Amino acid sequence: MTDSEYQYYFHSGTLQTAYEYMGCHYDRTTKRAVFRVWAPHAQSVSVIGDFNYWNRTANYMYRITDGGIFEGIIDNVEEFQTYKYCVLGRDGVEREKADPYAFFGETRGSTASKVTALDNFWWNDEEWMKKRAASEPYGSPISVYECNIASWRKYADGNNYDYRKFADEIVYYLKFMNFTHLELMGISEHPYDGSWGYQVTGYYAPTSRYGRPEDFAYLVNKCHENGIAVILDWVPGHFPKDEHGLVSFDGEPCYEPSHPLRAEHKEWGTMCFDYGRPEVKAFLVGSAMMWFDKYHIDGLRVDAVASMLYLDYGRSEWLPNAYGGRENTDAVDFFRTLNTAVFGHYPNVLMVAEESTAWPMVTKPADWGGLGFNFKWNMGWMNDSLSYIKSDPYFRQYKHNQITFSMNYAFSENYVLPISHDEVVYGKGSLINKMPGDYELKFAGVRNYLTYMFAHPGKKLLFMGSELGQWAEWDWQRELDWVLTEFPQHKGLQAFIKELNWLYRTVSPLHEIENSWDGFEWLVADDASANVLVFERRDKKGNRVLAVINFAPSDWYGYRIPVNPGRYKRIMRTSYYGWDQVPVEIVSEPIANRNKEDSIVIDVESMSAYLFYADAAPIKNVIAKSEKTSEPKPKAAKKPTVKKSSGTAAKKPAAKTAKTK
Repeated sequence: MTDSEYQYYFHSGTLQTAYEYMGCHYDRTTKRAVFRVWAPHAQSVSVIGDFNYWNRTANYMYRITDGGIFEGIIDNVEEFQTYKYCVLGRDGVEREKADPYAFFGETRGSTASKVTALDNFWWNDEEWMKKRAASEPYGSPISVYECNIASWRKYADGNNYDYRKFADEIVYYLKFMNFTHLELMGISEHPYDGSWGYQVTGYYAPTSRYGRPEDFAYLVNKCHENGIAVILDWVPGHFPKDEHGLVSFDGEPCYEPSHPLRAEHKEWGTMCFDYGRPEVKAFLVGSAMMWFDKYHIDGLRVDAVASMLYLDYGRSEWLPNAYGGRENTDAVDFFRTLNTAVFGHYPNVLMVAEESTAWPMVTKPADWGGLGFNFKWNMGWMNDSLSYIKSDPYFRQYKHNQITFSMNYAFSENYVLPISHDEVVYGKGSLINKMPGDYELKFAGVRNYLTYMFAHPGKKLLFMGSELGQWAEWDWQRELDWVLTEFPQHKGLQAFIKELNWLYRTVSPLHEIENSWDGFEWLVADDASANVLVFERRDKKGNRVLAVINFAPSDWYGYRIPVNPGRYKRIMRTSYYGWDQVPVEIVSEPIANRNKEDSIVIDVESMSAYLFYADAAPIKNVIAKSEKTSEPKPKAAKKPTVKKSSGTAAKKPAAKTAKTK
């Protein structure tokens, strides 16, 4: 495009690649840097930096559009020299601002931008990119490991890993654990570690905490070479008030709304974006596109979508929209523009909304009237299921709807089931510490809860440390408690999640149909008194997985389960005592139960979960095998197990020792 075309599309809000024109563009051969910045209310703008000894009058920029784009050209600039813009507002005050479009910034503690060009890395992921372009995500297994680089692992002296060291370590670990995707928190440049990266000042720059832009590219490339997709947390919902950032960029509202009732998130102490302003829309869409274009990432998890959609979010006083409602129509238009741009270039990447309300059609196409995302975090499932499993098992019978209600809306959107960082901080407790009961019961609770999660429709996300059975809440200042893997119970849990991931990835009924009832059938949904769920998952060929989940610390002998006809091979078993994958086979018998003509009988153990696989072809009128005669007793040494507690939580209650269904 020509300069005039870039300018026209930028000011109209339709430019999808603003980073190609705005910001600092550096030629290593000529050592010439071209700077462009948007400051519509400025009297003047100059470039200050190492190359002119921070002289505010040495390199004034020229206003090249009526809309407020300023341009300056400087020769004899060295790569990685620092710079800022000196912006003189109409109030007569000069402000030193970092470049909103900078590709690189100083490390925390300093706030200047750095001169660089994004052509200093040789990509080697052509095979991955071709495979991604040919593979749709909806019927594919997606198991996400959510991770914060600074607190995943550190050097012995307490220093953080850099991008390259982290890449080498995390790729090995994710392959070992069978995760398919890595989701990274806090990659965009941000001034304060304690924000976890959710108060961004550099929307076009990977944070310099862990290295240079080419080092971050190495991380993505390394993941792709090893078959791992990369998702970034992206934060278009708000920005911090740091003086060097976007706030009052030219002395007046530019990136934030001018009306005080819309300008600020007082609850968070941050500023909102003005999604109705064309240049702001171009800035944000350009940021998203840059991560896909220049860093080959595979998805964005868009943070705090609900805060953008509602004008009264976190506000006691608020300004209605033009129709008198609370919906932010500018934000709706922005999301549609954003997702249309991304999917227009990259149809099979992930655009995941962290949206915590019942806003309709979040994952429906923009031209259907939806927001245009292709996945949404299922916050309802997360809140309900965690509330259920935190309850004393005796009282779960009165909360049974919390573990079943998610199926009422499971196919209204394309969902991701998240156990994220937000659920293991601020006194909420780690995943294992949410479980009631004694030491062994907590491990059993995690195992049967995660089995339920991985059998439930929806893609999966697990925050780092959950796989270790970490007792402490997540602390962004320290690494995970890796020492726990020296203890058998914790090492066993890690191995269990590894195998659960492998089953999820390789057994197609667990991931192939996630968006319709064709892939799911309730078999027992109402046995609240026993805390038992039974359902079936199916793939497109009709192959099936039968899931039996017992959330009670009680054995149910001779439990008759209604099933579709078939030969059921057990592929996973968890219980109070541990877990195994001993291949027990059970054949259905023509005995009616509930609404099915066939059924099987199994002994459902305390705090257990079972997954059985059955081929599509049904077996009619076969003689059933008794589970007791067909099941070899698993040897304790085969898989990590947990010793029986002397406490009462796992003992068989007298009133429930022999219940038959």
